[in-house]
Amino acid sequence: MAKRYKLYLGGEWQGRKSSIRVESPYDGRLVGTVAAASGEDYTEAIRIAHETFSTTRELPSYKREETCLAIAEGLDRHCDKFATMMTRELGKSLKDSKAEVGRAIGVFRVAAEEAKRVGGEIIDLDWNPGSEERLGLVRRFPRGVIAGISPFNFPLNLVAHKIAPAIASGNTIVLKPASATPILAIMLAELIDKTDHPRGAVSILPGSSKDAAPLLEDPRVKLITFTGSSEVGWWIKQHSGKKEVVLELGGNAGAVVADDADIEYAATRLVLGAFAVAGQSCISVQRIYVHEKVYNRFLRLFKSNVEKLKVGNPLDPTTDVGAMVSRQAVKDAMGMVHQALAGGARIVTGGKARRAIMQPTILTNVRALMDVCAKEAFAPLVVVRKYRSFKKVVDEINNSVYGLQAGVFTNRLDDIFYAFKQVECGGVVINDIPTYRADHQPYGGMKDSGLGREGVRYSIEDMTEVKILSMNLK
Repeated sequence: MAKRYKLYLGGEWQGRKSSIRVESPYDGRLVGTVAAASGEDYTEAIRIAHETFSTTRELPSYKREETCLAIAEGLDRHCDKFATMMTRELGKSLKDSKAEVGRAIGVFRVAAEEAKRVGGEIIDLDWNPGSEERLGLVRRFPRGVIAGISPFNFPLNLVAHKIAPAIASGNTIVLKPASATPILAIMLAELIDKTDHPRGAVSILPGSSKDAAPLLEDPRVKLITFTGSSEVGWWIKQHSGKKEVVLELGGNAGAVVADDADIEYAATRLVLGAFAVAGQSCISVQRIYVHEKVYNRFLRLFKSNVEKLKVGNPLDPTTDVGAMVSRQAVKDAMGMVHQALAGGARIVTGGKARRAIMQPTILTNVRALMDVCAKEAFAPLVVVRKYRSFKKVVDEINNSVYGLQAGVFTNRLDDIFYAFKQVECGGVVINDIPTYRADHQPYGGMKDSGLGREGVRYSIEDMTEVKILSMNLK
C-alpha cells in the first residue's frame, strides 16, 4: 500500500484532508500521497519562520555547520532509499538518481564549510582628508525568512540548493517543492527533523501555486529563490513587490565542436550532455555546432554512441534513459520534432515515443528559427549543425533568448578566451559539456535564463545583507 506523507510545518508533522497524488510517470503506479498545504498553512509557516529567525540569526557557525553535516550524513546512510524513491517518483534512471543523491550530499557538506566563512572584511576609510584613523568592519547578516520554490527535474539536489545555504547563513526558509515530485523533499524534512536545528526554521509544504501565494505576498518574506520555467520565474518577479528575487530559469544550451577537438571524447561526452535525465535539465545540450571539417566523422560517432544507450525501465540499474515527467511532456517534445520535420529537418536517430518514454533523438538540417533551436525542449532531443567560422558560431550560440551555459571543445587559447568574453551566458565550459556543473560554483544565467547565482557561497551572498560598522579611532 502506498504511503501517506504529512507536510512539515514549523517543525511539526501535520496531515490534511486535501492531498497530492504522486504516480510513477513510467508505469502509472501510485507512489504515495502527500498532504497538500493551504494558503493558511503557508502564512502560518512564514509566521513561525519569522519568529524563529530571532534564534537562527544568533546561531554560532559551528552549530550551523553541525546541522548541515548531520543532514549530509543522513543522506549518505539512506542513499539507496532516496535514489529509489526519486526513480519511482520522477522516472529518472536509477544511475542518474544515485548521482543526484551524491550531489545533494555534497551540497550540504559544502554548506557546512561555508557556514564558517560568511564573515566579512576590514577596509580602510582614510582615502580622503578628514577620514584619518577611520576604518570599517564589513559583515554579512542573514535577511530573515527565505521562500524557496523548487522544480521537479532535480527533486532533491535543487531542494538542497535552497535549504542548505539558508541553514548555513542563519536564515529560516519555507519551501514549496514541485507538485509532481514532493516526496523527496518530505523525506529530506525527516532528516532535518532529526537534527538539533531550531524548530520552525525549516518548513516544507507541498501545495498548489495558488495556495503558495503568501510566499510572494507576505512582507515578512525577504527573498524568493525560484528554479523553474522562464515564464513562471518572470511572473514571480513581476508579482513579488519589493522582495529580492533569485531566478534560475530555462535554457537551450549550445556546444561547439571545433576541428582541433578530441572528436571521440566530444562525441562521448555530448551523449551524456544531451540525454542524461532524459534531457530534462536546463543545461541539457540542445544545440551542437560542429566544424565542417569534422562534421561527418563526429555525427557518425555521435549517432553510434546514442544508439548504444539503454532506454526503458528506470528501476533497471543498467538503464541509461528513463521516463520523462509525464506523457504530456513527451507529447510536447514530439510536437517540436514533427514541426521540425515538416520544415525540412531530418531524423538521424530516434524520433519515436511510447507513453512517457521518448527515444533519444538527433535532428539535422534544422534552421535557427525552428522551435527545436529557438525554444527549450526539456527532452532527450538534440540538433546538430555545421559551422565554418568560430566567431560566427559564437553568434549562433548567442542567437537565443536564453543564456545559461555553453560548451566549447577546442584547444585554441584565442578561441577559448573569445568565447569566454563574447558568449552571452553565465558559464562557458571548455572541453566539456555545458551540462557540467560543480555545486559550489557560481551558477546562473543571463537574458531569459534568470537573475542571480546559485552555488552555496553565492546563494549565501543573496541570502545575506552587507552592513558596515564605521569606526573613528581618534
